[in-house]
Amino acid sequence: MAIQTGTYRLGPADGTLSVRTKRTGAAAKAGHNLLLHVTAWEATLAVAADASGSSLELTADGASLRVVEGTGGMQALADDDKANIEQTIDDEVLKAQSVTFRSRIVQPSADGEGLAVQGDLSLLGATRPLAFDIKVAADGALTCVAVVKQTDWGMKPYSALFGTLKVVDEVEVSLDARLPQSL
Repeated sequence: MAIQTGTYRLGPADGTLSVRTKRTGAAAKAGHNLLLHVTAWEATLAVAADASGSSLELTADGASLRVVEGTGGMQALADDDKANIEQTIDDEVLKAQSVTFRSRIVQPSADGEGLAVQGDLSLLGATRPLAFDIKVAADGALTCVAVVKQTDWGMKPYSALFGTLKVVDEVEVSLDARLPQSL
């Protein structure tokens, strides 16, 4: 579906911004693949009649990630385990800093089902290019997935147990939302 011309503001009330991590290493069975939700974020999608005037900006509060699910591992994650993971993300991984994305190019996708987006992701003081597609369904459901390779932004993937349990370098960031009324 083509998105109607207009400006759309999105946030947690409109959908879910998620981060998925996977584990690796000799002790991977001890760790968990994580599903985290970003609880404080906002995005503005401006769709112009002339595609060159379209844009997307997103800001996420790096201190607002909450563990929703941990799969695998030797035992289920307890609430205190989740709190410890969230604290580690705040203190050691994202350092409670904002994460921002600003588009350079937003154009109709090749399949006509949404938008192809190219822009810059700023994370921990480093800004690097990132590209992804946004799919839009006939009912206004919007989905997109971007893979962020942590080392591209100068981040060392988190590890524990003397490096035998590690977070995989590629982290999946996804947005599942519903387009609100245009402003």
